Amino acid sequence: MKKSPAMRQIKQERAAKTRAEILEKAVRLFSHQGYQTTTMVDLAKAIKMSPGALYWHFPTKEDILLAACEGLHQRFIGEFIPRVEEMRKRTARDQLATYSQIAIDAISENREYALFFTIMGAESIGKNPRVAAAIHDAFAAYVFFFAGVIRHGQKTGEFRKDVDATTMAHSLVGSFFGMIIHQEMFASEQTYRAMASTVNALVIPGLVASAAVAAVAPAAVPAPAPTAAGT
Repeated sequence: MKKSPAMRQIKQERAAKTRAEILEKAVRLFSHQGYQTTTMVDLAKAIKMSPGALYWHFPTKEDILLAACEGLHQRFIGEFIPRVEEMRKRTARDQLATYSQIAIDAISENREYALFFTIMGAESIGKNPRVAAAIHDAFAAYVFFFAGVIRHGQKTGEFRKDVDATTMAHSLVGSFFGMIIHQEMFASEQTYRAMASTVNALVIPGLVASAAVAAVAPAAVPAPAPTAAGT
């Protein structure tokens, strides 16, 4: 007897939910226990399912890792896409400030995933070419996006032209993600949002061309004449 479309849909939804639960648990285990030391049996126990059921959803541990990386990538990209059309009407400086804040917010609100993404990137270099390539491509997409905004600002005269746009974009993306590791070690003293926002507040004004600064700088206010007491 064939299953009805409604039953097939219910089964697909359950499978999708189970996959999502597997990935959430995997992210936590890989981040705190390490990818190399975490086994499929460990994952099965954490998810409270048999190893056979886990293998049905993901044939290998690498498949789980790649799916988790793709899930994080789509989650981050999804934060930017809805704003693109609106942001095109604004200055390059506003765009860079807004997109940087979106990145900071996304990492802050998806801390476990961001930590996982960064650690797995470091762990995979020289050990797992497929995973290293997947994370490299995700970071490259973020760099391409930010470099485009910086180049736009250079063309409009808002940003300095002596700064390489791609190198600056790498620096921004690297600081956004790399900072999560540093903050993890100083969690009792610093928050990620405060650290990243501080860097953001210094970097973006540093990119602004001198002519653009002069155009928006307030008029100089004369110093008050000294009083009779010389104060």
